[in-house]
Amino acid sequence: MTPAGDPNVSLRSDVTVELVKSSASDSDILFAARVSTLGEQSLEELQKDPERSKGLINFLMRDRHGSPFEHNSMTFFISAPIFVFREFMRHRVGWSYNEESGRYRELQPVFYVPGESRKLVQEGRPGKYVFVEGTPSQHATVHSVLDESYQQAYAAYQKLLAEGVAREVARAVLPVGLFSSMYATCNARSLMHFLGLRTQHELAKVPSFPQREIEMVGEKMEAEWARLMPLTYAAFNANGRMAP
Repeated sequence: MTPAGDPNVSLRSDVTVELVKSSASDSDILFAARVSTLGEQSLEELQKDPERSKGLINFLMRDRHGSPFEHNSMTFFISAPIFVFREFMRHRVGWSYNEESGRYRELQPVFYVPGESRKLVQEGRPGKYVFVEGTPSQHATVHSVLDESYQQAYAAYQKLLAEGVAREVARAVLPVGLFSSMYATCNARSLMHFLGLRTQHELAKVPSFPQREIEMVGEKMEAEWARLMPLTYAAFNANGRMAP
């Protein structure tokens, strides 16, 4: 977190992702898949070592039998700029969201600025562009301009609140670089679809070109999921990082 000119305004270049609740394991895939042939006996899979059946998980992933990957749940607490959430919430199938509200609480003065490793310059035409490194001068300008803009916007927000204007009206002056927070709940299948679109990876069969800031969120979610469901995660990577 970087101090800004106004001591009440904070600048961040990171995002926060915390796994707050989960019911997700590789065994969840196996009992869901085997009910088709074993019926009630498929419950025995819950007590077995899933390593014995990692071939089945790979088969389901490879041949895109997707529904067994839905019988699990992960809830994340995410703190990121508002523009990240606007992209995030385009993912609707298999996701549930609850975000903090600018109608019901006074929004805190925490804003996003790109870190030094964030590529700043877009080259090429739509559909064939790439991002390249910015110069030190460009980084300095981005930081100072955003800082000044954020301070002015938050001062205007505070002025409106002091005048008795409702929070839901006063928030209109705030930019999408403001940090917000939300709970996001998904299953492994919906998360794989998200990761396939919102992260770049050398093993991906279909290339993706996500904005870096949402990719940062995706990378942190992916790390938590890989720990919970290592066999499913390995099969996802082995089969081109495509949701089944």
